[in-house]
Amino acid sequence: MELRMNAGARRVVIGVAAVASASLLLSGCGVGGDTPAESGTDSLSIVVEGGGKAELQPIADLYTEETGVEVTLVELPYAGLYDRISAELTSGSPSFDIAALDAIWLSAFGEGLAPLDDLFTEDVTSDLFGGLVEEAQVGGSFVGMPVWTNSEVLFYRTDLFEDPANASAFEQRFGYPLAPPTTWEQYSDVAEFFTQDTDGDGEVDLYGTDVKGAVETEWLATVSQAGEEKMVLDASSGEVTIDSAAHLEALDFYTSLLPYAPPGAAQLDWAGSQNLFYQGKLAMMRFWGHAYRGTPEDSVVAGKVGVAPMIGGEGGIAGVPGAWYLSVPASGSTQDAAKEFIAFAYEHNELAADTSLGLVARKSAFENRSGEEGFENYPALVETLDAAQSRPRPATEKWQQIVDSVLIPMLQKAVVPGADNEALLAEAKAQIEELVQP
Repeated sequence: MELRMNAGARRVVIGVAAVASASLLLSGCGVGGDTPAESGTDSLSIVVEGGGKAELQPIADLYTEETGVEVTLVELPYAGLYDRISAELTSGSPSFDIAALDAIWLSAFGEGLAPLDDLFTEDVTSDLFGGLVEEAQVGGSFVGMPVWTNSEVLFYRTDLFEDPANASAFEQRFGYPLAPPTTWEQYSDVAEFFTQDTDGDGEVDLYGTDVKGAVETEWLATVSQAGEEKMVLDASSGEVTIDSAAHLEALDFYTSLLPYAPPGAAQLDWAGSQNLFYQGKLAMMRFWGHAYRGTPEDSVVAGKVGVAPMIGGEGGIAGVPGAWYLSVPASGSTQDAAKEFIAFAYEHNELAADTSLGLVARKSAFENRSGEEGFENYPALVETLDAAQSRPRPATEKWQQIVDSVLIPMLQKAVVPGADNEALLAEAKAQIEELVQP
C-alpha cells in the first residue's frame, strides 16, 4: 500500500453512470436525501490512490448490498492522480463522478467542484473536527466531505519509559517523573535523556528522537504549537507570515533537537523515520497516527509501542490534519447520485475503522472504538485533532509548489548545525511572495 505522508492519507475518485433523482436525504445521519435506489444509477466507478481502496471498500460493498448499485474501485498512484483529475476537470468531461481528494488539492480544484452545502447540516459539522470543516470550504462553499483524517501524534517505547532504572535516573536528573512528554521542554528533556550509548562502545546507538528535514508537515505542526494563527501565509489576504516570531520560535525548537537525533536529518523523511523507530534506534518519534497498527511483527519494538497526543508549545497541542475528501465535479452529469453516495459514506464512516489503516473522519467514529484493543491510538488522535491549534494548511492552489520549492529546501538548510534560522525564514518569505503575487 502506498501512502503519501505529507498529505496525511490517500486519494479516491468515484464515478456514476446515470442518475435521475435530485434530492438527497439519508435518514439517521443528519445528511438529507432520498434512498440510494431512487437515484436510478446502476453502477459507480471509483478511482483510488494507492491504499485508498481498502478504506472505501467496506463502504462500497455495503452500498452495493443495500442498493444493488455496482461499485468498482480503480487504484491509481498518487503521483499521476493529480494530473489526471486536473486534466479531466479542465476538459469539462470527467470520466469519474466523485473524486477523493487530498486536502491540499481542494483549493486547486475548487472552481471545478460542485457545492456540497446541502450535506453539511448542523449534525454533520458538529461530528467533524473544526479543522476539517474549515478545510472543506473553498470560496464560501463546501466542496468536499471528509472520509478519513490523520494527524501526527507521539509514539514512544514503553519498555524504555516503564523501566524502573530509567524512571529513577530521569527523575533524579530532571526533577520530575519520566512520562510521555506533553510540552516542548519535556520533549527536549526526554530526548536528551534517552540519547545514549547503550552497549558501551563509545558510540551513541539510541537517540531520543529524530529530526526530519525532508518533509515539512512536522515543522508546520510545531508552528501551530508556538501559537501561530496563520501558518506560512494568510490565504485570505495573501500576506506571507513565515518570518513571524512564532515561526522562528518553532524553527529554533525544531532544530534544537538535532543533538538528540541521528545524523543525516536533511535527508530524513517519513519512511526513514519509521525505519529508525522500528529498528529500535529511537526512543520517541512524532508520526502519523495510522502507523500504530503497522509495527512489523519482527521489529525489536513490536509490542512495546505507546502512543500519546502530539506535544504542545506556548499555543498548546497542535497537529496538522491529514484528511481526504470526497468531491463531485461541477461538470459531471450525475451530481445527485454522486452526492447520494457521499452521504451514505458519511453515515457509514465507522466501517473504515477496521481497515488496514483504521482511519475515519467523524468524531463519533473515533470515540466509539476508543478503548478497544488495537485502537489505543484513537484517543491520542481525537485529542490532537480536536485541539484549538490543530489548523489546516493554507488554502492556496500554490501550496504544493511552496512546499517543494521553499519549505523543504529551507528545512534542509536549517537542520545543518550553525544555520541562521532567522535569515532562512526571511529568504523563504521573499520566495513565497514571488510565488503568490498576482
